[in-house]
Amino acid sequence: MRAALKDLPPLVLASASPRRVELLRQLTLQFKVVPGDVPEIHHEQLTARELAQINAYRKARSVAKKFPDALVLGADTLVYLDTTLFGKPPTLAAAYQMLEKLQGRTHQVITGICLLHLRQHHQAVFAESTAVSFRPLDAVTIRRYLSRVNPLDKAGAYAIQEEGELIVEKIVGSYTNVVGLPVERLRAELASWSAK
Repeated sequence: MRAALKDLPPLVLASASPRRVELLRQLTLQFKVVPGDVPEIHHEQLTARELAQINAYRKARSVAKKFPDALVLGADTLVYLDTTLFGKPPTLAAAYQMLEKLQGRTHQVITGICLLHLRQHHQAVFAESTAVSFRPLDAVTIRRYLSRVNPLDKAGAYAIQEEGELIVEKIVGSYTNVVGLPVERLRAELASWSAK
């Protein structure tokens, strides 16, 4: 399957996330990083899956206008519990509150992906979901976690790959999806793209 990935058009990652860059490198692809500079939308009438896919599309589209002959990859990761969305916390106090609400419970991490080739009028939009169960956390554990990890650029105020064992009990689904890019699904989508 890896040979098929070589037939892709030039690839552009519409994200400044160092975690996504690292994950995309696992596919041994050449790509350029050009952040999609559009505000993320949040609308209570839309599900987390819909929002993640719309935001991923908006990021990909903003970059694809500058690189119409490239295959642009946009992504957006959201954390939600029941009907509450947890974005990136604006302050450490907000991060503390988020972790307090997530502790001892199972939430969903959704990553929306958009693959867009503007010149060919071809796109694929999909989302992956992973269930993440947090350990019961007391105030001391939450403060310890926040002292070790910068939560302000992370949906849900946490990063599973940074001190995740302090707070995460188990996951069901793709680990890389929780980090920010569902590598297994993305590899399959890119392989089917290059087969077209």
